[in-house]
Amino acid sequence: MAEQTYNFIDLFSGCGGMSLGFERAGFSNLIAIDNWKDALVTYAYNRPGANTLCADLLTLKPSDVEDRIGGKNVDVIIGGPPCQGFSVAGKRIVDDERNQLYKSFVAMVEHFKPKAFVMENVPNILSIGGGIIRNAIFSDFEQLGYTINCKVLLASDYGVPQNRRRAVFVGLRDKQYTFPDKTVNNPVTSWDALSDLTEDTTIEGGAYSNAPLSDYQRLIREGSVGVFNHNITIHREQTKHIIAMVPDGGNYKNLPKELWQLRKVHIAWTRLNSKKPSFTIDCGHNHHFHYKYNRVPTVRESARLQSFPDKFIFVGGKGSQLRQVGNAVPPFMAEQIALNLKTYI
Repeated sequence: MAEQTYNFIDLFSGCGGMSLGFERAGFSNLIAIDNWKDALVTYAYNRPGANTLCADLLTLKPSDVEDRIGGKNVDVIIGGPPCQGFSVAGKRIVDDERNQLYKSFVAMVEHFKPKAFVMENVPNILSIGGGIIRNAIFSDFEQLGYTINCKVLLASDYGVPQNRRRAVFVGLRDKQYTFPDKTVNNPVTSWDALSDLTEDTTIEGGAYSNAPLSDYQRLIREGSVGVFNHNITIHREQTKHIIAMVPDGGNYKNLPKELWQLRKVHIAWTRLNSKKPSFTIDCGHNHHFHYKYNRVPTVRESARLQSFPDKFIFVGGKGSQLRQVGNAVPPFMAEQIALNLKTYI
């Protein structure tokens, strides 16, 4: 007997990190919606025939989405709506006009009435204003008939070589969702993720320079025909000289004090620690460096740290690719949420 297939739509999809996790868990995507064309180009490039829509979710009507998916049933809605409009001032926080993107997520859930929804955001969304945002989110979805649970998840607990923390809300009808237990006892390290990739640029689709050196590398290479998106950044000699002073896992405090103020951010001159998972991957601000090489991570290295498989290829300029990677939900973490969700729906 064939396994039940569940459909989902991805709002604020980006390049599709959360979608990929759900797809790996056996879900089928009906449509991915975002207002950033670059990200959707990457999304579609990795999914021939994918249904994508570049649109402003502030103005997009649920009925328009229903038309685009041919009236098909929606089992799950996933996504990460920006909540930059939330503030701690006043109790009418969710009525702030800047929060209409979040409200559009609520509207889609209200229209399609899925069996479940999964919404992710930054961890401090749970604590700002003594929990006023968290309480507003619970109230909005409970009024639609959903039972909500939320938790801050650590990506490295699910085989992602990155200590990325994300707040995840899961809503079900008449059921209380329990988040998946961690899937690894020994976290995947930066060395496990990156040690087989070269110091210098690899031509697009070029052969791997050596055999995989870890179980993670064997897993992440599955289905790949070569190395893509491994184009290094060329730094100034002064920058490389300063990076060279910082040891594996070190930061600006390892530099002479007269150099501490060269960059006015506390994360500056931070190296990955080869023996630990990466810190949270950013969107390419050139403050974080490889644990060994005197340069910032490439797009492919950043993708590895986010748990994107090597066969997932990023499209666009390098700056855009780094933003796509940095903004994504780690697919391995999303996969575990999706696999667990299957047991409820």
